[in-house]
Amino acid sequence: MGNGILIVDDAAFMRMVIRDILVKAGYEVAGEAADGKEAIRLYRTLKPELVLLDITMPEMDGVDALKKIMQEDRDAKVIMCSALGQSSMVIECIQAGAKDYIVKPFQADRVIESIRKLIG
Repeated sequence: MGNGILIVDDAAFMRMVIRDILVKAGYEVAGEAADGKEAIRLYRTLKPELVLLDITMPEMDGVDALKKIMQEDRDAKVIMCSALGQSSMVIECIQAGAKDYIVKPFQADRVIESIRKLIG
């Protein structure tokens, strides 16, 4: 694979923060999406190695987007990004196929540690 990482978050600032963390750690950013529907479309076209997927978004939330991505690609590597206090949703995401989750506000070392576990 090796097609980079897809960043999905409705907040442009959060996408910028994540992109900055990834680039500094030497990872390639495949693309960025602002909602779940765009995430699914970009997943199909870009075939990223990994997806960092926010839970709470307009249009389609991260939980639904995750389920769709997993239906299409059972081997998809998805890390959910959640705000504190969304533990029930995180559990639902792990059961739906997410490989890990990271909590906002992001700590760069935690983000990179989670990615390294999945793609090295």
